[in-house]
Amino acid sequence: MTTAEENYAPPCLKKPALPVRCPEVYLNPPAQPRDKKPGQLSKAQVEQFFRDGYVVVDEFFQPEELQPVREAVAERVDHLAETLHRAGKIKDKHEEAGLFQRLTLLDKEFPGAAIVLVKSRRNMPKAFRDLWSHERLLNAVEQLIGPDIAGHQVWNLRTKTPTNEALTVPWHQDNAYLLPECLGTLQPTAWIPLLDATVRNGCMQVLKGGHRKGVTATHTCCAGGTWYVEVSEKEMEKTLGCDMKKDLVTCEVPYGGVLFLNNCVPHRSLENYSDEIRWSLDLRWQDPNKPSGFWGDKDLVLMRTAKDPGYKPRWGEFLNEEAQVEDGKDNSADLEEDLEPSIQGPWMLRWEIVHHNRHTRALKS
Repeated sequence: MTTAEENYAPPCLKKPALPVRCPEVYLNPPAQPRDKKPGQLSKAQVEQFFRDGYVVVDEFFQPEELQPVREAVAERVDHLAETLHRAGKIKDKHEEAGLFQRLTLLDKEFPGAAIVLVKSRRNMPKAFRDLWSHERLLNAVEQLIGPDIAGHQVWNLRTKTPTNEALTVPWHQDNAYLLPECLGTLQPTAWIPLLDATVRNGCMQVLKGGHRKGVTATHTCCAGGTWYVEVSEKEMEKTLGCDMKKDLVTCEVPYGGVLFLNNCVPHRSLENYSDEIRWSLDLRWQDPNKPSGFWGDKDLVLMRTAKDPGYKPRWGEFLNEEAQVEDGKDNSADLEEDLEPSIQGPWMLRWEIVHHNRHTRALKS
């Protein structure tokens, strides 16, 4: 690493550090498992992931396998409605509305309700944990990073209510949200929509091949009225060698499908112009022996190790900072929520703040 990055500390560097290049880890797959396992990607899909930086796998899950996840999301929305009602922020809890409409109605009555849900630190529901450590998913991830697999500290439940700029993620590389030390760590993400993800409701776009130089381009903070960092098209063309016309791929993903993303490939989400909420989860993994780039003290959660084929994740250790887990149940329903609709984080301080909004104004160094 460069001296600047070795000594990196917030606030952001006044002069951007010279880019550290780690292309090999993003381009070369590990030795593939000898045994055939459920969920494994085809040879062509593995090759596409490392060549293009992404791959869409249709029908990875059956709808009934994702139903518990939908129900867990509905419970979180219900908890938010109860909290807002108890705090006097809303008069109607909109209990009659379904999963794909209710948060929109809450957000109209209390602008920013969707942001409060995104920032919620409630304990990770069992359905989310079961999906993250699902055997078929781990079998696919093993093909990308090898037999030792840990869940990354950063996981996200994404909500995209219709025509809501605050929930539309601009062009970025996932590496831009982490410390530079993790640039040499492949951290594949599974982006899993909870309904058909289409152009109309805000699916993902990818710049294929934008990972091939193994560089994190210079981002800025923050895009529009969001808490997201952003990389410009000009910067992607100059630093990453992207062609915005030839390399742009729109990734519609059917319900049950999975979009696997390289953590160095540029991507964004589109605006939601439908009348339904586009819910999704993004879950990521890495080799537990490599740097994660996470800003806090929380450890990775080990999910699979070659030394112990029967190993099971120790969720209590991973979740103890958010809420206690007993008997596999979510016991966080009584936790008080932070109802301020703004989000801050140390990733903002890695990059130059060129646009201030309510999220940056509340930032504490």
